[in-house]
Amino acid sequence: MLFNSYEFIFGFLPVAALCFYVIGRCSRAWALRWLVAASLFFYAWWRPINVLIIAPSILINFAIARALSKTRLREDRRAASTALLVLGIAFNVAFLGYFKYVNFFADVANDVFGAHLAFAKVVLPLGISFITFQKIAFLIDVHAGRVKSFSLQDYGLFVLFFPQLIAGPIVHYREVMPQFHAASCRFSSTDAAVGVTLFLLGLAKKVLVADFLAGPVSVVYANAATGHGVTLLNAWIAAVGFTLQIYFDFSGYSDMALGLARLFGIRLPANFNSPLRAPSIIDFWLRWHITLTRFLTAYIYNPLVLTLSRRRAARGQPGYGGRNTTPGAFVQLLMMPTLVTMFISGLWHGAGYGFVLWGLLHGVYLAINHAWRLLVPRLFRDRDRYRKVMTPAGILITFLAVAAAMVLFRSPSLSAAWTVLKGMMGLSGVGLPEAVYAHLGPLAPWLQRLGVASEATGGTTFLEMAAALPILLAAVMLLPNTLELLSSYEPALGVKPRLDGVPGRKPWRWSPTVPWAAAVSAVAALAISSVAGPSEFLYWNF
Repeated sequence: MLFNSYEFIFGFLPVAALCFYVIGRCSRAWALRWLVAASLFFYAWWRPINVLIIAPSILINFAIARALSKTRLREDRRAASTALLVLGIAFNVAFLGYFKYVNFFADVANDVFGAHLAFAKVVLPLGISFITFQKIAFLIDVHAGRVKSFSLQDYGLFVLFFPQLIAGPIVHYREVMPQFHAASCRFSSTDAAVGVTLFLLGLAKKVLVADFLAGPVSVVYANAATGHGVTLLNAWIAAVGFTLQIYFDFSGYSDMALGLARLFGIRLPANFNSPLRAPSIIDFWLRWHITLTRFLTAYIYNPLVLTLSRRRAARGQPGYGGRNTTPGAFVQLLMMPTLVTMFISGLWHGAGYGFVLWGLLHGVYLAINHAWRLLVPRLFRDRDRYRKVMTPAGILITFLAVAAAMVLFRSPSLSAAWTVLKGMMGLSGVGLPEAVYAHLGPLAPWLQRLGVASEATGGTTFLEMAAALPILLAAVMLLPNTLELLSSYEPALGVKPRLDGVPGRKPWRWSPTVPWAAAVSAVAALAISSVAGPSEFLYWNF
């Protein structure tokens, strides 16, 4: 059941929320149990077998976590506790690996070794990657003593809470369970107003923007997959269009998830913070899919760096020391852990060569960015002037780098990705639709002499994208994002108004007033009327 569907908006959600509030007036405990049951129903709606697949995994993880909580406090059982943790992580990785990667690894073996392995198509449980990461984080937190007590009901609610069940944000137990324990489970007008606004704004981003971009972008990538060359303008429309599509799609989903959770009195962590106006690739990953970056940093990158630093220290080798960092320390303590972490990030996103290369490319981006940061103090003495010049340049460079990498992420094959990338470099020529050429008058012969070809492609779609992309780029670069709009009401954990020194309320900040209600209602009417149209949810099976 998609958030952007009539059965969810007018069926499941009103029933789930209304029953939660009614039951909550009588019993908090039963209201939370109702939320677990509603979440199971939500998860089973599309394919009931999903529950039969995911339920045993949840029970096994709960049993391992309980065993961890009992053994970690005993001095004589530390080795057993560590072994249990390794067993739990191995189980979750194997569970994810079987359902998501068994066919991919078979393809790799066939390509590399000439094997002829074949497996039946494996049914991929919904949201398995997000659920698996949350379960692994929970086991590590129990082992480290950050989670001290929990019940099966609490654990089930943590894993199954439907707003973040399918595609995140990836949450920690200690972030949400204290909120559930303190929740009144009764109707709150403030929570309802903030939650509904967040949901509707996210829905608008998804169905009015992301779905609008999906059609033209898919046509270009489909042509590339068939071996047809992609000319310069179409290639850039595909690259920039998909970058905006996935941003509005996934950030819109995250806004909807935050809004739905707020309806039940729960604040989830933020997942996006205007990443496309990041001045560096490092800053981009602090703004894009924030909870994934947090997970990868805490549970993969940091342990790798700590282990390697200890080994270097034991050998008497220098560590990572800012300006005085040696090339060897940089390669071993920063570049290699970054590449490994981003390789895992790429593989986590999808079972395909394009995802792996996308992750590795971002690892290279990050390593270059870190190396540049080490060189800047030596090359530029005037830091203020440097920031004035390099901040806008950095935003442009970062966006272009992200858009180019997104071609690998979106393309159905490496050959299709190379076709689009060649087009972006101008290696496949420049073209305009015939319908556009027909209206250029005396400019048409001049463009033909310059080598601009006439293509049998849709002129209306081309013009729509040529007009829409600059407008959307200006919006994401200049306008406040959804969380900034609602920052006065903490729409996500820790998101509050910035102390900008200007007294009074910012006029663009949302508040529960009649003008804002009218504006959001107008956006909602447009969005809901478009729900029945073609829709592609990019993170549905991640």
